[in-house]
Amino acid sequence: MRDLGVGFRYMMSGQRWVAAHGKAFGFGLIPGLVTLVLYLGALVALLVWGGDFVGWATPFADDWSSPWLGLFRGFLTVLLFALALLLAVITFTAVTLLLGQPFYEELSAQVDRDVSPDGTAPESGLPLWKDLWISGRDSLRILVRATLWSLLLFVLGFVPFLGQTVVPVIGFVVTGFFLTEELTAVALQRRGVELRDRLRLLRARRRLVWGFGTPLAVAFLVPFVAVFLMPGAVAGATLMARDLMGEELATGPAPAPAPATTEA
Repeated sequence: MRDLGVGFRYMMSGQRWVAAHGKAFGFGLIPGLVTLVLYLGALVALLVWGGDFVGWATPFADDWSSPWLGLFRGFLTVLLFALALLLAVITFTAVTLLLGQPFYEELSAQVDRDVSPDGTAPESGLPLWKDLWISGRDSLRILVRATLWSLLLFVLGFVPFLGQTVVPVIGFVVTGFFLTEELTAVALQRRGVELRDRLRLLRARRRLVWGFGTPLAVAFLVPFVAVFLMPGAVAGATLMARDLMGEELATGPAPAPAPATTEA
């Protein structure tokens, strides 16, 4: 249980850090605002044409009598929008980080320099295009995993009682894990930590990850909130990345990471 509280404190510490560094906060808002506009446009398009898409995808129901045709297609339209919204929450961070790679790299490096005992920040030493390629490739891999989880939870949502109680909770926990992976990737990629090793580190400290990412997953359901929390989320994830790597802070040593577990 201790790690749950530690993860939450990292999330709050990141928000406090950007609040104390107004320029970095404003700098970090730009990618989130751009991504928000793109996502809102896509969701509005789905609202307008989602019914038409469902009608095109279910020609076998054309001859059904009323009210069954309307109920069936209306239900599928709602489910389609709910799935799109879940995917939007899961992928918002990945897309924002990809579009704002230079912005968040600099913000994360500022946090490292601010809390490091020697005032330095790790650097990947790679050209920008290489960093962007690695980030995009890894984000795609995470997106595939997240989509599979989303489809599984979508199906389990039809199970009576469990689908309305347990499954939503699992959904937030899973979303929080993937959000944390994407956010910590900014700092860990600068340290040369590959995706497989990042996942191993996060799985070894699941409660820490849940304490950090699950509250963000809930908050990120509100698009405007997600935009304003993103800079602080990157800052907090950088602090947590230092913990995962066992690095010292200027105020004292970070808690030692728990022993790694074997990857599933």
